Amino acid sequence: MASETNNGQATRMLFLGDESLADGFRMIGFETHPDPSHEEVDQLFQDLIRRGDKAFAIVEETLMRAKIPGLERVRAEGGRIVVTAVPRLKGPHRLASDVADRLDAMFGKAAGAT
Repeated sequence: MASETNNGQATRMLFLGDESLADGFRMIGFETHPDPSHEEVDQLFQDLIRRGDKAFAIVEETLMRAKIPGLERVRAEGGRIVVTAVPRLKGPHRLASDVADRLDAMFGKAAGAT
């Protein structure tokens, strides 16, 4: 799914993660990439950067914590590609985010856990 912006360029709405979560995002109009490999995630974000696309990406926390070059670049640069994490349905819940990392640094690992 893409939503129009003021300048006419569509914003891609993406979900990358577990198939069980992808179904829900697909139903509300997101472009989904279920169970992608690290290479697929890297290629997708490198393509977004290269084409200058605008995007809102929801990425499963396990992928967010992985060292994926394209994803790390987008997160470091900010701007036209917004990335946020969503926890897995199963397992311990701890979102990968700069805020959670700062809370961990200030108060210890338990502060950022949910």
